[in-house]
Amino acid sequence: MPSFIRLQDLADILIMTFLLYQLYSWFRRTRAMQVLLGLGVVTLIYFATRFLGLYMTSWILQELGTVLIVLIIVVFQAEIRQALYRFSLLRHLFETRETQQRSQFQEIAETLFGLAQRRVGAILVIQRGESLQDLMLNGVRLDCEISPQILEAIFSEGAPLHDGAVLVRDGRIALASCHLPLSASSELPQFMGTRHRAALGLSERTDAVVVVVSEERGEVSLAVAGELSRVATQVELANALDELVSPAAEAPRMTLRQRLFSNLLPKTAILLIVTAFWVLISSRQGQITTVTAPVRLHGLSEELVLVRSVPEEVDVQLKSFSSLTPPPAKLDIAADIDLSGIREGQTTTRIRNADFNIPPGMVIAGITPPSIRIVAEKKVRKSVPVRVTLRGSLKRGLADYELVCEPARVEIEGPAGQLGRVESVATEEIDAGRLTRGKEYRKNLLPTPKRVVILRDEPVTLRLVSRREAR
Repeated sequence: MPSFIRLQDLADILIMTFLLYQLYSWFRRTRAMQVLLGLGVVTLIYFATRFLGLYMTSWILQELGTVLIVLIIVVFQAEIRQALYRFSLLRHLFETRETQQRSQFQEIAETLFGLAQRRVGAILVIQRGESLQDLMLNGVRLDCEISPQILEAIFSEGAPLHDGAVLVRDGRIALASCHLPLSASSELPQFMGTRHRAALGLSERTDAVVVVVSEERGEVSLAVAGELSRVATQVELANALDELVSPAAEAPRMTLRQRLFSNLLPKTAILLIVTAFWVLISSRQGQITTVTAPVRLHGLSEELVLVRSVPEEVDVQLKSFSSLTPPPAKLDIAADIDLSGIREGQTTTRIRNADFNIPPGMVIAGITPPSIRIVAEKKVRKSVPVRVTLRGSLKRGLADYELVCEPARVEIEGPAGQLGRVESVATEEIDAGRLTRGKEYRKNLLPTPKRVVILRDEPVTLRLVSRREAR
């Protein structure tokens, strides 16, 4: 195996091939398949225009892609719901298995061929493993046993439930007069009417067995897995229903070799398409780009104060494995360093790959420098006086007055080394010539040195008092 291909890459290709082949198998005869093919062509045009540098065309196709996804979800919600149902591995745990008995098929076959002889149209749907709840609409609930008399009464001309399909579930007639989704296949002959298109439409989307009686030609047809075939006799119809519906007549299990090599042409085509997209997506594999990331510190103990950290930025070498990942220059990458284990003094902390939040498809090839130096000191508090900052001198007649501050002292907090050099905290400057007796002035405290915090958020109050009162 080439060194640039990982086991994860092979698994990636095989998983996508399997998923796309399942979608192809389910939708190959439906209008959803035609839409998927159209989207595939648009996707190829988008990548081609992006590769050739046609920025306007590629930008328009990219913007249209978001709108198309919403439209697909709205238009094909039934097909999407059915596909998700088929993906569900637990659905058999919550559903009852078909318990149709062989003896009933002969009566059903005789009744349907009797309707065909009298040119009475009919559609009979037999549910197997998959739920039909979301595809059979506007049905009338009956929940009765199957009998020739009931089928005759339902499909007789002029009967209230004549138009529409009958659903047989768990050996009983569950619904009547149901509407089915029509097939959008362009390969149907012109003489086939709405009944046949409805039978094919349901069989294309589910594993149900649908029997159709033609009113115009008096023929009986069987629709299974998107294929419509004419049934000649009652015995042939009864035997076909026995093989398709009865649990005792299950199809032989396919071996692993048969599963792998059946339908080899579409499987090979899908594998080649997925591989080509993988090569296109992984075109930037191995490319290394250096980006500058800031260092963000957190988790420091409440008893310590961060004094210095060197450096404040590091160079990160990023290795990309996919062209789907955004360019490193557009990423908000930072080194988040946890300082919960830091103690007082100087500490050297190594920067790990886990300290970066890197998107999928990228790995870190190197970090320069590989560590940072942290200096932390013990956090202390002390009380210092408030120093009033005056500009100019007081007015005449105020010689016996002085300006006092309330409170006269405030508490400050910070590193022990810096806190020892702070003897007082100054107020904002105030013009002494504008001061008058009996009036209060509010001023903010000026900022202290870096990492020293004043434990007071409100301004201080200044007022003139006589020296006699001050004493």
